[in-house]
Amino acid sequence: MIGWVERNWAGNVEYAAMVVERPASIDELRSIVLCAERVRVVGTRHSFNDIADADRLVALDDLPDDAVVDPVHGTVELNPAMTYGRLIPLLHRHGVALPNLASLPHISVGGAIATGTHGSGDSLGNLATAVSALEIMRSDGDVVRLQRGDPDFDGAVVGLGALGAVVRVRLDVGPEYQIAQHVFEGLTWDQVAGDFDAITSAGYSVSLFTTWHEVVEQMWVKQHVPSSTPNGFGARPAANDLHPIAGMSAESCTVQRGVPGLWSERLPHFKLAFTPSSGDELQSEVLLPRASALSAFNTVRGFAADMEPHLLISEVRTVAADNLWMSPQFERDTIAIHFTWRPHRTEVTELIGRIEQALAPTAPRPHWGKLFTLDRTTLADRYPRHADFVDMVGSYDPRGAFRNRWLERNILI
Repeated sequence: MIGWVERNWAGNVEYAAMVVERPASIDELRSIVLCAERVRVVGTRHSFNDIADADRLVALDDLPDDAVVDPVHGTVELNPAMTYGRLIPLLHRHGVALPNLASLPHISVGGAIATGTHGSGDSLGNLATAVSALEIMRSDGDVVRLQRGDPDFDGAVVGLGALGAVVRVRLDVGPEYQIAQHVFEGLTWDQVAGDFDAITSAGYSVSLFTTWHEVVEQMWVKQHVPSSTPNGFGARPAANDLHPIAGMSAESCTVQRGVPGLWSERLPHFKLAFTPSSGDELQSEVLLPRASALSAFNTVRGFAADMEPHLLISEVRTVAADNLWMSPQFERDTIAIHFTWRPHRTEVTELIGRIEQALAPTAPRPHWGKLFTLDRTTLADRYPRHADFVDMVGSYDPRGAFRNRWLERNILI
């Protein structure tokens, strides 16, 4: 089956391929892969760069979901083209839950894993850390299954689409739980500087939303139920549900003011039924060692005036370290500074480069699915297993079928 695809979700990337092929079976996918000179798997198109672009695109949505939940062993196995929004009801029917979610439930499991997408929480790794097994169709058509502990596993999970088409994943799940979400307004930067560790540990998941001016406009604290009202650190409890971007309706946002709800209805910032975030935007993110957080905040605040005409909102999150080779959290607890920009491409690109340069002493890593200007040599230096990953790509895809311009520009040598 063939469908049409022209642009990514934000509209800032026009794909080279004007159609996307949708195989209905593994055999159909194998036929596509074997005859393709260059091919990439495309998901929900929520990347803001050309990581998923190629002359030939393939989507796995029409492969059977065949999702299998095993509450006894704490796993769910599924087609990675499934979105978190589609997966959640299945988990709910079995009384199990994922440990974490990103701010949007609209994205595909496979795309989130491949790019190291994350939520927030001092003890929570990115979404790829929930993977305990995966199956990859290589460019020779063979399907390889890797499990946690296998020699190639840590290199394959955040695979950037470079090793082949991931056709199956197994995720860790646990008992279902409830979350209550509280929002506070007007947190001072002095309070952040004095109590940063206490602030980020005030809930299971904590996010700070700011435009980098006088105060942190909003602090979102998501707590396990039952729990008491969290410390606002001098910020005032919001009287109404809020959208992170000033002036936007909170109708699309998950319920706040401490009302308990399922994990899946509180951990994301946005409801599945609505268009995520503001829609017409660009996004970038720098991921830094947690120990560099306060100095990084001071550096970014120095750009507040320059960013003001172009920035919609910025979000600060924490992510735990992991051992996945190409994860932005590889071997370091991380502070993630996300930027949601107005669609001012020229000005935003210039600002991203200046911010990355100013933060260079902290060795920032980018979110692989968002905008960045760091060059291939710099990126290689910041990923200790980069050379091993490049060797692995050569082993899994010796004819370069899954290469694309993004990989050649940013990763491959």
